[in-house]
Amino acid sequence: MKDDAEQIERACADAWPAQIERPLGQWRLRAAGGFTGRANSALALGDPGTTMGDALHSVCDFAHVHGIDPVVQVIQGGRVERELPAHGWRPYDEYANGNVVSVLVGEVTAGSDDRVRVLDAPTPGWWRLTADTTEPTEAQRHVLTGGPLVGYGVAEADGHTAGAVRGAVAGDVLLVARLAVDPGYRRRGLATALMAGIGDWAATHGATRCVLQVSVGNTEALALYEGLGFREHHRYRYWVPWKDRAS
Repeated sequence: MKDDAEQIERACADAWPAQIERPLGQWRLRAAGGFTGRANSALALGDPGTTMGDALHSVCDFAHVHGIDPVVQVIQGGRVERELPAHGWRPYDEYANGNVVSVLVGEVTAGSDDRVRVLDAPTPGWWRLTADTTEPTEAQRHVLTGGPLVGYGVAEADGHTAGAVRGAVAGDVLLVARLAVDPGYRRRGLATALMAGIGDWAATHGATRCVLQVSVGNTEALALYEGLGFREHHRYRYWVPWKDRAS
């Protein structure tokens, strides 16, 4: 279970690339101008190639150089997390987007819906729904358009983009993220249609399983994905040092 969780997290990291990334043994130091927690935290999996204390000092040094708070992303209940309190780190419970994240795994759902297309490049409507802007920053563009293979799902209604989703394939894993439906078009099945459309696209590129990362506080999204057959595989959460107050 643990090794599979680490494999999934590494695939997700490949599919959600930070603007700046440096290896630290098997860990990954990441920065992206503060855009998203995943792209601005150290992915602490496996052996950092040094002592835990020195590794955490490197996380802090890297963060300060790149103007972000020092944060580590760890598998909840894993070896790294168990060691963090002894080194003066604490759970980042005040993180606005939710510190505990459920990692859901399910089958790649394929289907067709005339309202959904998967594009090779993002449109202004896609950016509006997924990033709340039509003029993305360099960091937003790097994180959301980078990766081994990315598809931009859009659902059209009444002549404009009513729903959007990002899908990225890394190995046999499809990471789905940024699923959004315009409030005026909800409860019309667009979220389900987008999941099917991005799944159909991913299946043609070799994906056999789908992964979603959802805050445990997002009960509406969790209910949607449970209805689509997804089940929790593991959880991760963020930790910060006591001496730094991350914001």
